[in-house]
Amino acid sequence: MNARRCLVAAVLVVAAPLVSSCGVNFGAQTDQVYNPAAGVDDRSGSVDVLNALIVSGAKGSGTVSATLVNNVATRSDTLRRVAGSGSDANLQVSTGGTTRIPADGLLNLATQGRVFARGPRIVPGNFVQITFTFDHGTAITVQAPVVSADDPTYAGIPLPSGS
Repeated sequence: MNARRCLVAAVLVVAAPLVSSCGVNFGAQTDQVYNPAAGVDDRSGSVDVLNALIVSGAKGSGTVSATLVNNVATRSDTLRRVAGSGSDANLQVSTGGTTRIPADGLLNLATQGRVFARGPRIVPGNFVQITFTFDHGTAITVQAPVVSADDPTYAGIPLPSGS
């Protein structure tokens, strides 16, 4: 009986570090959202705005690029408007191309929609405040960075005429 207790105690001593090293740490950095791109994310509404930025080919104009993700599985949504807000309220924005965001799907403005913007603060290195407005989802406002079209990362993004 005494030998049996010693064996159980030895097994527990050996197994304790192995079991404890497999603990779950829900606060670990690997569990956090990480966006390695230049754009900004907003996940506060039923439509997520991901990697929002403005690609500028010439001072004062650029293309708004973002991926819009509809988190509602039963209803599509539509991007109704993109506009400057706050100190960038004078921004002139034109929207064309596809604006429908499928139910539980996405719309990539860089490849499907066309959102061109003009304004004095659209210069690489600046941040421009823009608001995305949807039919059903909550309007989302972000501080979008302006990046240069000279960066090879943004080579395929169409620019407004004159850029």
